[in-house]
Amino acid sequence: MGTDLPRSSPAEQAVDPAAVLAFVDAVDADPAVEVHSLMVLRHGYVVAEGWWAPHSPERTRLLYSLSKSFTSTALGFALRDGLVGLDDPVVSYFPEFDREIIDPRSRSMMLRHVASMTGGHDRDMLDEALAGDRGEPVRGFLLVPPDEEPGTVFAYSQPCTYTVATIIQRASGMRLTEYLRPRLFDPLGIGEVGWQTWPPGREVGFSGLFARTEDVAKLGQLYLRGGRWGETQLLPPGYVAAATTRQIGTPREENPDWRQGYGFQFWMSRHGYRGDGAFGQFCVVLPERDAVVAITAGTEEMQAVLNHLWTHLLPGLGTNEPDTSAQPDLDKRLHGLRLPPCVAAPDPPDWAAWTGEPFPAANGFTSVRLGRGRHGVDVTLAEPANALTVPVGAGDWLVSEPRDSSGDPVPVAASGGWRDADTLRVEVVFLESPHRMDVVCTLRDRRAEATWRNEPLVYDGLRALHRPR
Repeated sequence: MGTDLPRSSPAEQAVDPAAVLAFVDAVDADPAVEVHSLMVLRHGYVVAEGWWAPHSPERTRLLYSLSKSFTSTALGFALRDGLVGLDDPVVSYFPEFDREIIDPRSRSMMLRHVASMTGGHDRDMLDEALAGDRGEPVRGFLLVPPDEEPGTVFAYSQPCTYTVATIIQRASGMRLTEYLRPRLFDPLGIGEVGWQTWPPGREVGFSGLFARTEDVAKLGQLYLRGGRWGETQLLPPGYVAAATTRQIGTPREENPDWRQGYGFQFWMSRHGYRGDGAFGQFCVVLPERDAVVAITAGTEEMQAVLNHLWTHLLPGLGTNEPDTSAQPDLDKRLHGLRLPPCVAAPDPPDWAAWTGEPFPAANGFTSVRLGRGRHGVDVTLAEPANALTVPVGAGDWLVSEPRDSSGDPVPVAASGGWRDADTLRVEVVFLESPHRMDVVCTLRDRRAEATWRNEPLVYDGLRALHRPR
């Protein structure tokens, strides 16, 4: 296998195109679900792929907690390279904290415990870790005594992964992306990526990675093959097996696919295992079907996405009699996928009334300013220390890359216009994230509202919604 995933028809890999079509139809018909991309692999071949315009295959994507599975991969390489050991005490990597960390449970916490979310705390420790030491969250984390013995209780806690990531970066002397470049990214043909940092210079590990849908699919294929890529064994097969096997039970989780257990930064599923991130970023690996499914989305109903996957797509993976008659319909659907744009009038009755003073706004924004641009209306979203001017498409998505106040391009797509003489509505899709924003300006009271469809988990301004460059 080279760096490009080979393509094949579904039927050639014993996949029923009708099953893929049924999955696409089901997620499109579900009002609670908004899928942005889909890639289905079987026997190492991409048999179906599609992007809901204005999303497109070449763009990187904020993966949220799917980043954790890439951090797990870095851990596998660090173990292979002899930089770390799973049974090493966490505190041994932070000798400067040794005198402060006096609780026996904190001192007995091992690398394998934080890798499997079993540090001993019974809750997510992110806020407490930052409150304890915002400049060095690992110290803040270790200063809070665990509630139980490490290794005995599961709690999905961001500082666990952050600690793993920090240890790898300390042991290697490199950022995660630098460490993974020759070991993972280059061998798999993964191009430019970015990872958010805190503090500056340290990639956070538990979230913040920007990569493409095909990069996610490649990661799944690497794990499906036991860490092997083509003729080269990249990851130790023993680590792959351990990372994707239940290390701890998760019986208190609300949803069925989150109650199947947890490995090393991978969730067990009712079928196979997966990495996942908020708002529907999925890398689903199905060893029993020799298949991988990569999905990006913008939905809070992540269990619904998996339910559709199990109900509609799973039965068609490995069928003896694929329904090839459905292939033309599937091709048409995959090539015509799109998010519905905001359709409205492209011009107001009186431009001068709209392009004067800016519209005061709230929810983290100071104002919204309207201007007459080359394509119609331009909307400028102003924050206290930043501003972004977005050209708006009339009746369709207009894709652009305006630059923020730091000079960084922010890929967006916008559509909208005037619903009536008093109301402008614009929808803005941030193309390197799962998020979209609705902007409404009313002339009568000269106010603007900018609201998120799915609010970012940690909002640090518009600059957080594009790949770090």
